[in-house]
Amino acid sequence: MSFSNIMDSNSYQGGQLDDPLIAARNRVLGPAYRLFYEKPVHLVRASGTKLFDADGNDYLDAYNNVASVGHCHPHVIDAVTRQLSTLNTHTRYLHEGIVDYSQRLLATFPDPGPGGSYQIMYACTGSEVNDLALRVAAMHTGATGIIVTEEAYHGNTAAVNAISPSIGGRTSLGPHVRTVSPQLEPAEIAAAIADLRENGFGVSALIVDTIFSSDGIYPDPLVLAPAVSAVRAAGGVLIADEVQPGFGRTGAGMWGFSRHGVVPELVTMGKPMANGMPVAAMVARGDVLAGFANEVPYFNTFGGNPVSMAAAAAVLDVIEGEQLIANAAAVGGDLRAEVTRLTAENPRIGEVRGAGLYLGVEVLDADGHPDRAAARWIVNAMRERRVLISVCGAHGNVLKVRPPLVFSMSDVDRFVAEFGEVLASLAE
Repeated sequence: MSFSNIMDSNSYQGGQLDDPLIAARNRVLGPAYRLFYEKPVHLVRASGTKLFDADGNDYLDAYNNVASVGHCHPHVIDAVTRQLSTLNTHTRYLHEGIVDYSQRLLATFPDPGPGGSYQIMYACTGSEVNDLALRVAAMHTGATGIIVTEEAYHGNTAAVNAISPSIGGRTSLGPHVRTVSPQLEPAEIAAAIADLRENGFGVSALIVDTIFSSDGIYPDPLVLAPAVSAVRAAGGVLIADEVQPGFGRTGAGMWGFSRHGVVPELVTMGKPMANGMPVAAMVARGDVLAGFANEVPYFNTFGGNPVSMAAAAAVLDVIEGEQLIANAAAVGGDLRAEVTRLTAENPRIGEVRGAGLYLGVEVLDADGHPDRAAARWIVNAMRERRVLISVCGAHGNVLKVRPPLVFSMSDVDRFVAEFGEVLASLAE
């Protein structure tokens, strides 16, 4: 089986365990799916930052941005239950929920400038809305050339697989795609623009996850604006993929792009939007959207349905009511400081970098080179100590710590205690 960096750096490789549930899953789902960890976790319930397995053991979730306001948050459960027992249908009927939520969400966006107000379109997954954003950008610019970062992941439709180099395997970049480092060096951007023009694609968009999570988590807020300026000068637009950094994750506001001092033409969002209910959205500046919206009728059966809108509205309630953006800043800052302190004298740990509740920790070998095997060992050692994290980056050597936004100082204490024990074992 071919290796996918984003899928296989922390996957169960198969064959190690005689588990009837794993065997049944493989039989009915086939080989494309992946499980986490050398010893997969069988989860049966969850609450807040805790997950519980079939034997009743609790795990600290330091990975999950889907249940962004905490697993099984009672306010979200109540909102979904009430709406599900009242009405659920599609967006070709009138209902207040989609309008009320859209107004609330768009109110969190900055002034888009002379292009008019932002408008929003709904789907069910980040893949779908990134696919949609590419179509909107192409119609607006008249070009198809796309610039992405070297280990980008933007979804799994055919169109977004073609701009997701981290998927690997039989998936390959489209001929209209050029890659640059997450540092977005001006020379790289200029070369990508020139090459796209020379090959007849033109420049449609630069699309970035604004925390550069698949690349290894690079929070530098100074690199994006110059790249965006160059792309706009070439006729392209910025698509900010906020599936990872959005909804307060970075602790510096609602949206990851705000840290960079840029205002995108197109913004996409998904997973954390409704705490696990399937909803995603594309927000677009009115003038950018007009060409597509006036020519292409759009419909998504489940996108923006009343139940998902109720869940998404409840998530906004919790983010605001529990001050989770401030919590991400405070608790995330404490987590980063404690991990930095713990690893300061450890030669096997390189940079500790992040923003808010998104942390990346480089794992190195004795010669200071990226160490994929050691990072994988740490992830599985943490799993054995019932703390769940993962890995990312081009070399699979960056520990990815991305807990729910309700992560607390006591959760930080538990994480740091277990991480310290694991690092001590690594040094032995």
